[in-house]
Amino acid sequence: MIAGLNGIIPDGISVKDFSVVTKINYVDSEKILDEIIRNQIGTKQDELYFFETGDKLKIAISLLQNGLPIDEISVVLDWRDFEGLTAEILNTKNFAVIKNMMLTEPRMEIDVVGIRLGVAMLIDCKHWKQYSASSLTTVVKKQVERTKQYVAKTPGGIAVPVIVTLYQDKIDFIERVPIVPIFQFSSFVDEFYGNLDQMKTIEKDS
Repeated sequence: MIAGLNGIIPDGISVKDFSVVTKINYVDSEKILDEIIRNQIGTKQDELYFFETGDKLKIAISLLQNGLPIDEISVVLDWRDFEGLTAEILNTKNFAVIKNMMLTEPRMEIDVVGIRLGVAMLIDCKHWKQYSASSLTTVVKKQVERTKQYVAKTPGGIAVPVIVTLYQDKIDFIERVPIVPIFQFSSFVDEFYGNLDQMKTIEKDS
């Protein structure tokens, strides 16, 4: 079923094309597509299955809820879906969520902002297959700068920069900024407030 995510594309797709894209045999492809429609995702007209932008993410979340491994699911999501998955995890844990927040003067974009109990988690999602320590350090410095800009423009703002990655063995820290693999992001959020003292927290004038 996870392999089937590659075949969930906007507009119409036939069973034959789905089978080619996903490398799943025709019979199983038809079963997968019909099951998705039964779950009220997408529509079927004649011999074509139609999906909208966001349906792939809905299916991924459904697979997660059924216990399939998040790291395997994340691999077949593109970077937009990856950001959406990160945002959805926050949403399920009662965070107010903003995606793709734009800051001006200077112009900066924050992938995902999650706010709860007066503290904002500012997340940069990195859907990279591999990265070096130096490239991660650069990413961290940029996210710290975005966080400072966010706090400067948010009265009473308290924020923590966070990097969420696709491939990583465990939670790590660079300059007290957490680097969190997506498969551990849910537990990281659960323990976030209890571990605030270990993380770089930015307040106005800090």
